[in-house]
Amino acid sequence: MGHHHHEHDVPAMAEFLKDTPNNWGRWGPDDEVGSLNYLTPEQVLRGVKHIRKGEVITLQRLIGDPKGDPVWPGREPAVRSMVMDESTWDTDDAPQFPGGLHYADDKIDAFLQGSTQYDALGHVWYDGKIWNGYDARTTVGGLDKASVEPLGERGIVGRGVLLDMARHRGKTSLDKAETFTHEDLEACAKAQGITIEPSDILIVRTNFLARFFEDPKTFYTDFCEPGLCFSKELVQWFHDKQIPNLVTDTIANEVTYDPATGVALPLHCALMRNLGVTLTEICDLERLAESCAKDGQYAFLYVAAPLKIHRASGSPVNPVVIK
Repeated sequence: MGHHHHEHDVPAMAEFLKDTPNNWGRWGPDDEVGSLNYLTPEQVLRGVKHIRKGEVITLQRLIGDPKGDPVWPGREPAVRSMVMDESTWDTDDAPQFPGGLHYADDKIDAFLQGSTQYDALGHVWYDGKIWNGYDARTTVGGLDKASVEPLGERGIVGRGVLLDMARHRGKTSLDKAETFTHEDLEACAKAQGITIEPSDILIVRTNFLARFFEDPKTFYTDFCEPGLCFSKELVQWFHDKQIPNLVTDTIANEVTYDPATGVALPLHCALMRNLGVTLTEICDLERLAESCAKDGQYAFLYVAAPLKIHRASGSPVNPVVIK
């Protein structure tokens, strides 16, 4: 397994990613949304053309699921607590409103990356520089640059394509540490009767989180998610295809550790930090996958906007697919 490599054997990220493409400066020195710039009004209209029957499918996992919320190891699931409810009026000192209404109030304490969410482009970096070459010190106390706020401000709308890797491989869900490449994505698309086109929003299904709900303990033992595996060719493919957004149903969108070297999450660095590709994680793609398998329509309009949170490194989202 990748993570059994000794620390001194693992190459530094800059060395590992050398000779891979970079989009810094491509959209000017002040850019904070990266490859979302590919989603022009024309791309929005291209997505709209795929609306056939008005079917709406949302992709967010429930926050506060009674069966548990899958999170990255070391994060805790969100905790929702009541502040006001009917029991508040059991005592005489409760607020009294003219007309006599009562109400409920609650609050949430949550990791912003602990549910279906968008990563800000400044969420992950190496060598002291985040997306577009901004200094990593701009993250101290909150992200002054490349936070999630401009992503929420802009919104993400375009042609989405589901790449159902689990069904393509004839599995209920992919295995721990199982990998696939951009060529596998293209083969999956072909089997589904579609082609991945420039500026497509890629939605990749592994159904790996089903294993969390079966047994959380074994899910976290030797934690290594399935997913895309780094290669220079893969990063070049994302670059050439001008992919704006990678959306998956895993916690971190890629195989956790590079199988060859043990490098952790190199695609976060190659795609997000260097190319400005936005990453959307922890989606529930089950209803969408069933719908696509049934009607054979694997391309559709994808609409999403993360919550606008000042200086945040990510925020929850409930993406909407319209077919």
